[in-house]
Formats: sequence, C-alpha cells, structure tokens
Amino acid sequence: MNNTQIPFLLSRKEAAAFLGMSVNTFDRYIRPNPNLKSLMVGDQIRYPQNLLIDFITKQSNHH
Repeated sequence: MNNTQIPFLLSRKEAAAFLGMSVNTFDRYIRPNPNLKSLMVGDQIRYPQNLLIDFITKQSNHH
C-alpha cells in the first residue's frame, strides 16, 4: 500500500496491512492497547490513519 491508496479511516484489516503485520498480530498486540484511538462508523470500528501513526510513534519511543 502506498499513501495514495490508503484511506483516512482504516478497517482493522487495512490497519494491520498499513503496519505490515497480520490481522491476528494486530488483534493480539495492537487492538487491546487502551492508548489506541478508534471510532465507530455505523457498526464498524475504524482507525484514523494519523492517530494510528501517532500511536505507533509513541509506542516506539517507549522502548
């Protein structure tokens, strides 16, 4: 995926692909973290791309 193909609001499958990991890894290690912000669009959870980048940046600064 390049930036011109990535939507602003990512599904969990898109978010996992954006981060370069499997959906299972995303579900196990990323989704449960209370610092990860998401929003409901209808009945689906979406992850704003910029908040996902901020989350990963902050997590990488802690290690």
